[in-house]
Amino acid sequence: MLSRKNLERYAEVLIWGLRTARTGKFKRGDAVQVLYDAPAVHLAEVVQEKLLTAGLNPVMRCGMTPAMERNFYSVSDRRRLTFIPPGEQEFYENLNGRIHLFAPATLAHLRDIDPKRIALATVARKELRDIMDRRENQGLFAWSLCTVPTEALASQARMTLRRYERQVIRACYLDAADPVTQWRTLHKAAMGIKRWLNGMKVRHYHVESRNIDLIITPGECRLWCGITGHNIPSFEIYLSPDWRGTEGRYFADLPTFRDGKCVVDARFEFAKGVGRLIGARTGEAFTRSQLSMDKGACRVGEFSLTDRRFSRIDRFMADTLYDENFGGKHGNCHLALGFSYADTYRGDPSRLDRRRKKALGFNDSALHWDFVNTEPKTVTAHLSQGKKVVIYEKGEFCY
Repeated sequence: MLSRKNLERYAEVLIWGLRTARTGKFKRGDAVQVLYDAPAVHLAEVVQEKLLTAGLNPVMRCGMTPAMERNFYSVSDRRRLTFIPPGEQEFYENLNGRIHLFAPATLAHLRDIDPKRIALATVARKELRDIMDRRENQGLFAWSLCTVPTEALASQARMTLRRYERQVIRACYLDAADPVTQWRTLHKAAMGIKRWLNGMKVRHYHVESRNIDLIITPGECRLWCGITGHNIPSFEIYLSPDWRGTEGRYFADLPTFRDGKCVVDARFEFAKGVGRLIGARTGEAFTRSQLSMDKGACRVGEFSLTDRRFSRIDRFMADTLYDENFGGKHGNCHLALGFSYADTYRGDPSRLDRRRKKALGFNDSALHWDFVNTEPKTVTAHLSQGKKVVIYEKGEFCY
């Protein structure tokens, strides 16, 4: 278990992340949900104390245990799977922040559940996520997410719990004299890279590695974002592109866990923006079922690059939050299938309604699934005036 000192530092970084992620300022008395898995209860207690001290109202909610979650998906009929509790929409309409403490007691409890049942529940709850997205675009809400080490994560990553904890401490800079100051420094460094990227007029990006040959089209009114406070840790610089301009092939060389399933070596091909799974070493049938969840599930919602100079993550962690921020020798890129992030809109996000999103090629889906590639790669920007600029190679931005 993380020491009290590390829990204190973790909580301080999370609250820094929450404040940084929100475009509007928190006011005294604002409601912040703390959603936590049972193994994260000690961190939840520290976060609650710090939110109360800051004059905010923490709303504590423990997630379902693995047995509860399995019961829900295995026993429920369609009406139970799509049920939204009374008052839930009102709760989300009045929520000002959320801190999610992810601490799975197991990663395999849903392995035998029909993925269509899980997808049905996910789609039904999209309306709640849409409320949070709208309030975030209005500057009224922000969220932050972190992972608390568990035996289940350590086992899947083939590490001892002690070693996994050390990776989390290093990745989140909890071993720094002042972790929050360290994150402010990283945030400032990312601002320079983002200004450089956003100063280019780009027709498309060409991503090349041993197993990737992909065109990403940013589209109109786009911004690169990153180290926003949403995820702790987060080192990626990301973009939600115009999904209609995606062409070529993509390969995920890091495994990914989702709903109790492990997908290894997934290969995709895109034509006119629509992706199809070419194959996977494991988890192929599950992946195909997820990509048919809704119309937007097979389209790109996000493309990101991680600079290895920022990230101290150098091991597979069996957790997307860490794996999408992998540093190692070559950095990483990741491609997310599913919904797009409105914060990558170059304009007032509060004016980015559903009609405007569709016109600009922002993807919409109940799914958001990240696929990570850690191969050596080159990313070249093809500018509007015909020039080419290499923006990323050898695991680093060429800034």
